[in-house]
Amino acid sequence: MNGVETRVVRRETHSPRSTSAIVVASVLGLLIVLLATEGILHLLGMRPLVAAPRGTLLAVLTFPDAPAALRVGVAVVAAVIGLVLLGLAVFPGRRARRALTANRVAVVADDGMLASALARAAARTARVDPDAVRVSLGRRSAAVQIVPVSGHRVDQAAVRRAVEQEFAAAGADKAVRVSVNIAQTGRVGS
Repeated sequence: MNGVETRVVRRETHSPRSTSAIVVASVLGLLIVLLATEGILHLLGMRPLVAAPRGTLLAVLTFPDAPAALRVGVAVVAAVIGLVLLGLAVFPGRRARRALTANRVAVVADDGMLASALARAAARTARVDPDAVRVSLGRRSAAVQIVPVSGHRVDQAAVRRAVEQEFAAAGADKAVRVSVNIAQTGRVGS
């Protein structure tokens, strides 16, 4: 892939940070508007909406004298919020999509579409109805769940091989670890 294709694939497979940035900016904006509104109401001599500015300032100034449990609780909540925001900023967000190898083009497939193809291959190999197979696809794993027809044995190894071959035939650039789970009780008919 050339540079443009690499950028396109990255843009399509990684989640942008705009949603989390908008949420953080909105919360901070609402907090600033609330503080400004409370200040204006105090200057006009009207009742506060939430808390009077003098009471809020007094609570902040006397916080070091607050009980230790309250200070620890506030510190833990602030640390959790900070770690979540740091994680959003540092770790790459992933979409449920993956790059497939193809000649002269960049191909990005949705994991739902790929899981559907894997489920069809598993159903064909297990000789069950496609509705009896469910596939969940992770970054590095595929979990196949099969509900067989009552009295019909399903070859777990054959299903695993069929799913791995279908995944490789789709052109996925990284192999996945396939686990096959066959239900103990089967369906009647079909």
